[in-house]
Amino acid sequence: MTGHRLRIKRVYETPSADDGYRVLVDRLWPRGLTHERAELDLWLKDVAPSPGLRTWFGHDPERFAAFSERYRAELADNPAVEELREAIRAHAATTLLFAAHDPQINHAVVLRDFLHGPAS
Repeated sequence: MTGHRLRIKRVYETPSADDGYRVLVDRLWPRGLTHERAELDLWLKDVAPSPGLRTWFGHDPERFAAFSERYRAELADNPAVEELREAIRAHAATTLLFAAHDPQINHAVVLRDFLHGPAS
């Protein structure tokens, strides 16, 4: 998304002004986190992986490549992606928030890269 800063961050990290527009991209609400502490601008559940895909993946690093491919296929046909793109275009900075423990092996990484792809 040219001209717009897009980053990812664990939702449990302290919110900062640099985050810009804060979008939770998980289907389930993060455990132990209050709505106040999350300081969200948008919770876009429908852009998250399908329940079946999320369960199959189970954050297994050995399945990440296959998960990424399957999730990208879901995103290609997901109308929530356009809603997210519109939100990103409307703000100079957007942070996609996720609850997973691993900052490199999670769906937000795939989503960010998908958004930076040719269709952006």
